Amino acid sequence: MSDASEVNPVPAKPQAPHALDALTGGAFSAATSGERAARIRDWLATEPASGQLQEVFKELSARDKGAARAVRERLNEIRRAKEQEAIAAEWAEKAQALLTAPKLNIADAMAWQRDAAKAGAPLSREPLSLLKLQLADRVRVIEDLQHRVQVQREAAVLLAQRIEVFSTKPWRDALAALEPLRTDVARWQEQARELTGDACWASVDMRFPPLLDASRSQLLVVWDAFQPALAQAIAAAEDAAAPLPPVPVWADELRAARGLPAEPAHVPKPKVAPEVLEKAVQTVREALATLEKETAEGHGKASVGAAAALRAVLKQHGRHIDNALEQQVHSALVAAGELEGWQRWSADQLREDLVAQAEALLERPEGQALGGRKMQETLRRLREQWKQADQGGAPNHALWKRFDTACNTAHKVVEVWLEKLRTEAAGHKARRLALIEELSVWAQAHAASGDWKATHRALQQFAERWREGGHVGEKLFAELQPLWKQAMDLAAAPLEAAQKESLARRQALVEEAAALGAAPTLRIDAIKALQQRWQAEAQTVALERRQEQKLWDAFRKPIDEAFSRKSAQRERALTELTAHDRMVLDASKALEAANASGDTQRIRTALQALEAALRGQSQAAEQARSDEPAQAQPSPNATEAEASESDTAPDTVPENAGAGAATADAPKAAQRPVRAVRGDDRPGMKKDAPAAPGRGARPGEWRDARAGDRDASRGPRAAGRGDERNARGQRPAPEERAPRLGDTAFRAQREAMENAQLALKKLAAQAHGEALTQLLTAWEKRDAAQVPATQDLGGRVPPAVRSAWVQALSCAPQGDASEALLRLEMAAEAPTPAEHIAARRMLQLQLLTRRNDPAPAQTWGQDAARVLASASDAGSARRLQGALKTLLRK
Repeated sequence: MSDASEVNPVPAKPQAPHALDALTGGAFSAATSGERAARIRDWLATEPASGQLQEVFKELSARDKGAARAVRERLNEIRRAKEQEAIAAEWAEKAQALLTAPKLNIADAMAWQRDAAKAGAPLSREPLSLLKLQLADRVRVIEDLQHRVQVQREAAVLLAQRIEVFSTKPWRDALAALEPLRTDVARWQEQARELTGDACWASVDMRFPPLLDASRSQLLVVWDAFQPALAQAIAAAEDAAAPLPPVPVWADELRAARGLPAEPAHVPKPKVAPEVLEKAVQTVREALATLEKETAEGHGKASVGAAAALRAVLKQHGRHIDNALEQQVHSALVAAGELEGWQRWSADQLREDLVAQAEALLERPEGQALGGRKMQETLRRLREQWKQADQGGAPNHALWKRFDTACNTAHKVVEVWLEKLRTEAAGHKARRLALIEELSVWAQAHAASGDWKATHRALQQFAERWREGGHVGEKLFAELQPLWKQAMDLAAAPLEAAQKESLARRQALVEEAAALGAAPTLRIDAIKALQQRWQAEAQTVALERRQEQKLWDAFRKPIDEAFSRKSAQRERALTELTAHDRMVLDASKALEAANASGDTQRIRTALQALEAALRGQSQAAEQARSDEPAQAQPSPNATEAEASESDTAPDTVPENAGAGAATADAPKAAQRPVRAVRGDDRPGMKKDAPAAPGRGARPGEWRDARAGDRDASRGPRAAGRGDERNARGQRPAPEERAPRLGDTAFRAQREAMENAQLALKKLAAQAHGEALTQLLTAWEKRDAAQVPATQDLGGRVPPAVRSAWVQALSCAPQGDASEALLRLEMAAEAPTPAEHIAARRMLQLQLLTRRNDPAPAQTWGQDAARVLASASDAGSARRLQGALKTLLRK
């Protein structure tokens, strides 16, 4: 027996029940997950509150997610229900607003249902289902009113036609139809009043009320004219003294009843030939049958055209048909009018139409069956339309089955076409392989042939046959094309080698032609022989057309230039230029070259050189340089005389520069006397034409004193004063003028100067725009380093103003530039934006009171500095640019 004492076990502490266990029916104390889920479902059947569901889901999701799924689904349902209630209330309010509006737009009503469905509103539950029905009924009523307006319009036209037809028949027929017509007109007016009195008439589209009013006016005009005319005809029939009606047919009938002769001006109605009547009846019946067929088939759009065609036929042949046929025509037109109007197509109707189109693809008449490609495109289009129809409504599986079956049946035609294409592709592949083999055999057979033109022609024929070898797939073509290129390269290798040799020979001929063209003496016999060699080479080996033309142009160019030089030499021999003319021509050419370069400095230099050549200064300089070696020890008096002579008479140039001292001692050549000539004495101008008053002479000449000239009326000047003006070069003596220019030199220098002035203006404008853009960029970025240089800004901006601008941009933006901008715009006379017009007027009034202050035109540089010191924005930049654009150019 053990001495150890017996230990009594401690009983387990009972677990306290969960606080939500009693609420959920013991779900938290359930032994298994299945039992817990069953108790949760039972508890959910009691419709617990949302707060209890949230609390239970929070505790249960941590213990058993499977049992908590049912609670989460119930919470999601409650949330969706609340959201749908809010959406339903919102769309119900919109529908009520549409229904209570005095005018309902059909498009808005239809858009309400579409947008509500997109927003997820429960259209199948109250109150949206009832509102949807009410809107649909309202739209149906409005569409019915619009349809009835169209019917009334057609009925008015038919009634007017019926009344007008009686003017071509006896008046007794019109009298017999008077009461039915009166009843029909009254009924038409009553129906029109019913339409306008309907509660939904205000919602009808705005184009329908004018149609109804126009129809009413037209009908009443015809009816009001018909009744008095018929009453006058009845009175004339009863009383022989009564006046005849204004209807010609009725008047003739009554005149015949009275035994009176026909009016002299009246031409008796010719008797209609029977074939004309038969043709008219046949034409009307054909148009009537077409309209009845379209109306019976329900083709609304086709019936409109058929009705228009029938009206046109009736207008042309209506007087040749009987009353029965006329009544049929009117009935058909009324039925067609009832078919017109708005047609509401539902999704199922559209699907049925697509099914009919798919089933009709294989039921086309003989000779009109669709081809494979057309059938494939049609099936693809029908399936796309079916997809679009499914997006607008619930799917219809029965119609889809019919449609899919019809499309699959029709697709067999496409499969046959595809199989045919594959067969043709196989044939085209075999044909192309055979062509490659034929080309290889031909290349081996003609490898040593020397007839290069025939070889070139055969290769072109092979290439043409390859292009016409038939269509193959892209993958197959990618496989065959390298084989064809390899065979073609092998066959064309001898021809390409011959072409390469011929190209070298032709280039040698081009070099020989260049040498002949550059020779001082033009050898005509050598040129003819060279051209014959070129022709023989071209006839032997054919090159590619563009390359051959390029070589031919290079071959003939030096020869053409040589002949041109020879022609120019002949022309120069005919018209020899003087040394002064040649000098001016050279200077003009140099100026034209400078104009083409676009360099301002070069243009100005060339322009100065041309002006110097016009004045004869360059010629005098050359004379002075030629005289220096000839005069070894000149005397002081001679030196002073020659200096004064060279300064005052630059145009006096000796003919032989190497004559030395003999030339210096030779007497001065006599100047050609200047005679007063009335009119313009320029080359090519008429002598008797008076010169334009106030116009200066051409470059190189000085104007003669004219009557009324300021200097001519003062008499001779003092000798000292005249010498001073001659020293400044303002008014040289007559003997110092440059020689007269020839017509060619004059026109060349005038054109060169005009082009130079235009080029300088263009370059100045371009530089001005670039400098202004650079200044605005510097203002925007607050970078003083980007301010253009003083030379780029132009002569209007002195260095002090530019320094002020740089200093303004170097600091942080400060101050208000509104007044400175207004002063700049006033200085530039530029327009001010509309919002600143009042401020500009106020500033102008203030400036009127500041008489001693400088004007804006005098302080625009400081105003621009104030603007640049402020912050930049897009509006101010545009205003500053507009002002400176003008100020920098003044």
